[in-house]
Amino acid sequence: MNRRHCATAAITLVCALALLTAPVQAMAAPIPEPGPTATAPTAAKKSLEEVRDEIDTLYRKAGAATDAYNLAEEQAKKQSSEIVRLTKAIADGQAEIAELKDRAGAQAREQYRNGGLPPGAQLVLSGDPDLFMDGVNQARQGQQATKGMLTELEQAQEDLETYTKDASLNWEKIEANRVKQAKAKKSIDAQIATAEKLESQLAEEERARLLQLEQDAASTAQAAWLSSGALKDINRDASAAGKQAVAFATGQIGKPYVWGAEGPGSYDCSGLTSQAWAAAKQPIPRTSQEQWRQLPRIPIQDMRPGDLIIYHSDASHVGMYVGDGSIVHAPRPGRHVTLTGAGSMQILGVVRPDK
Repeated sequence: MNRRHCATAAITLVCALALLTAPVQAMAAPIPEPGPTATAPTAAKKSLEEVRDEIDTLYRKAGAATDAYNLAEEQAKKQSSEIVRLTKAIADGQAEIAELKDRAGAQAREQYRNGGLPPGAQLVLSGDPDLFMDGVNQARQGQQATKGMLTELEQAQEDLETYTKDASLNWEKIEANRVKQAKAKKSIDAQIATAEKLESQLAEEERARLLQLEQDAASTAQAAWLSSGALKDINRDASAAGKQAVAFATGQIGKPYVWGAEGPGSYDCSGLTSQAWAAAKQPIPRTSQEQWRQLPRIPIQDMRPGDLIIYHSDASHVGMYVGDGSIVHAPRPGRHVTLTGAGSMQILGVVRPDK
């Protein structure tokens, strides 16, 4: 790779970084308005319980898509940081190659000034034994230095090629993640729009009854969970970091759920839990699915405040256990960060960030 090509590659990568701030939402196709031929039945043709089940399903699908969106965003941020590092490495490598070539040029000019004779011939013609011996040592040192410089130059060129290739691969990954984000956003918007449309078709008293049905279902599930003996000790002591995480999470109660949000004014479910543990100086993965995949798992009966409960078979929701059989969580669009029973939803398992 010649110097001009490396410089062009580096400049291209630096310029590309400016595109990283462009909001991914701009790439998402607009969500078509449901037409008169929409297959989804209206709320009037279903019982209120059926409507509640359908709305819950839509919001759960939106939650799973939100996790995919958040994961793609997190990966894109990491790859962007890596490109910044690689771009600096490319610039440093170019500077090193330029310096080594300058040194090689200086040696060539010195040889030219000596009549183009190799060091050995110059020593033989000197006629001075002492100078000859000193010159032999200097020549050996010079040869070693030249060999070392050439090796260093070759390595620097190889490194520069590797950095440029890695930066290009990371850029391709960023673009792939942008496509994933756009697809996830389209799915999120569609699910939420359909759920909101179903709710909007209900009369005010029906919406009040819908909320009551939601609360009753949660209470019933919580009572059944507690009576099952799944949680033997509801008031274990939290760790020092767990107390900090719980204090942060409960301090967000009342703030609205917004998908993709991680504070300070709004949160989605994993945005709340990841920020709570970040406040406790214990960084954890951004999404509920990655929290379930990467964090240490513990038995439910050993749960203590600060632990995270992962919900649903696809790990699409997470809440933080705060004691007394309760969690704090960001439920879904249209709701706010709140306390609820830990057993009010289908539990997949429990993870402990500071184990």
